[in-house]
Amino acid sequence: MIGLPFFLDRRSSHFWHTAAVGLKLCKQGVSMLTFLAIVPIIIVFLLLVVMRLPAKYAMSLAYLATAALSYFVWQTSGNQVAAATIHGVLTAVNVLFIVFSAILILNTLKYSGAINAIRQGFMDISADRRVQMIIVAWLFGCLIEGSTGWGTPSAVAAPLLLALGFPAMACVMAVLIIQSTPVSYGAVGTPLLIGVNSGLENKDDLAQALANVGMDLPAYIFNISGNVGMIHGMVGFLIPLILCGFLTLFFGQKRSFTEGLKAAPFAIFAGLAFTIPYALTAKFIGPELPSIVGAVVGLSLVIPAAKRGFLTPKQTFDFGPREGWEKEWVSEFTITDSTSDVAPKFSVMRAFSPYLLIITILIITRTIAPLKAWLTSDAVSIVFANILGTNITNKTQLLYSPGGVLLLVSILCIFIFGMKGNMVKKSWSESGKTMLAAAPALLFSVPMVQVFINSGTSPDAAVQILAMPKVLATSAAQAFEGMWPLVSPWIGSLGAFIAGSNTVSNMMFSHFQWGTATQIGLGVMDAAKVVSLQAVGGAAGNMISVHNVVAACAVVGLVNREGYVIRKTLIAMSYYVIQAGLIGMAMIFNPTYWVGAIIWPLAFLLIMSKVGNKA
Repeated sequence: MIGLPFFLDRRSSHFWHTAAVGLKLCKQGVSMLTFLAIVPIIIVFLLLVVMRLPAKYAMSLAYLATAALSYFVWQTSGNQVAAATIHGVLTAVNVLFIVFSAILILNTLKYSGAINAIRQGFMDISADRRVQMIIVAWLFGCLIEGSTGWGTPSAVAAPLLLALGFPAMACVMAVLIIQSTPVSYGAVGTPLLIGVNSGLENKDDLAQALANVGMDLPAYIFNISGNVGMIHGMVGFLIPLILCGFLTLFFGQKRSFTEGLKAAPFAIFAGLAFTIPYALTAKFIGPELPSIVGAVVGLSLVIPAAKRGFLTPKQTFDFGPREGWEKEWVSEFTITDSTSDVAPKFSVMRAFSPYLLIITILIITRTIAPLKAWLTSDAVSIVFANILGTNITNKTQLLYSPGGVLLLVSILCIFIFGMKGNMVKKSWSESGKTMLAAAPALLFSVPMVQVFINSGTSPDAAVQILAMPKVLATSAAQAFEGMWPLVSPWIGSLGAFIAGSNTVSNMMFSHFQWGTATQIGLGVMDAAKVVSLQAVGGAAGNMISVHNVVAACAVVGLVNREGYVIRKTLIAMSYYVIQAGLIGMAMIFNPTYWVGAIIWPLAFLLIMSKVGNKA
């Protein structure tokens, strides 16, 4: 016990100072620093994915480990660690606001009886669960992502799938997997216009390189946007088919991936109906509208096709009897007719009107510049500037938040559906209880992320070390520089996994990716392709981002089963980043990699079919 205070007091501890400097300066230290930087990720993976502990336990331990490493090894000031934690808590509260509002929409539809009309409306389009999932998760989810981003598809599309009778885990899996292709242009292009732009602006080396080729940064971002759309299009058009395979493999009675492949003609048609207009918009118009245009065109083509049976599977797929479902799939919510005191008959249009209102309000508030400027201004926001004297600032935009839109529409639903007081009381009460159940996991996972990102800001100039994410990225660049386009998407996905945001991943790593590209001898335009791979990988990383998974599970009543979900979405993410890397190698280094880019998707589908058939 005598030595414990000395051990904890890093300021008076010569050991910690020497260790930090040594880790920074020597090659062996860099390797050790890399290992220590990846420790929080290893903890999350082992506890959450391998051991399948609830996120509230896994993330609390990961937070403590991250904070200890940041303070003792990275020599981050106590104020910086505390400020990052406070920022994380405040951010988590914002996420919980969205979770509450999303659940409230679902409960409002349930207790008003409108959910029955919505369910019947989708059954009239197609009774096949694969087709329903493509329309709701892929196309409707992409429209929501393009409009507002920030994980909102989980808040809107996942409860809708639950209301249609999907297992809760299938709902979460589907909406997380689709948060890949449309994400780079989510929130009207924010990951590129804010994320990549912020990562590249005011960089002297880039500015000089662009001046040498007669280009400015806006034109460079436009070029990157076109590359991103093309790569996403070549990878993402298979996502609806992969979704179908996962649905039948994990949730079908036969547990067969091949059963999902029977929907291949319709799934590929739906994939191309989105990705072709999406990629063309990205190339010729810019980063604001690709996901919105792709989704609108896709919905206008795919829904009429499904109604007419065009390319739809001959045999209808449905889930087995509910009593045979595995307990891990099942929601804590009960979505049945008996939960409503009154079951009025609404038209499909009236019942679906809340979702139309949500989309309309989101698009208006994101595209009308003066309105957006007011909603995001400090005058109507809650701002905590320079928390504890650091450079960390938190800004809560309640009026601009998707949660605010969902809450407003929930209130309007009281009048749209003529709800009685007891119905309103039940919907708000249940929503509050579910939000509180999700709170512990988010209140640890988001602060852990913020401490991780904000590490490496020691007050001692002699002990400055790169932040943990950049340590990992730099080590990867040193190890894999000869095949960097293969690795680049993984760096982007790592950033999104850590931060829960493609935008933040792009902010952290865009210039790093550009600098690595130029160091290995690539020209300025090929370096733009590497930055594009960063953006694509960052989008794919949303599939496994812990706080996205926690939030998505919460809105369908699947709290404490986050690890089960990540085990599934990790497979889809691996397909995505490997395929993006192969395409990047073909575009930048050697056209023969196009062979690999053709073989890999086929090999992935074949492997999954073999695994599924054995299962």
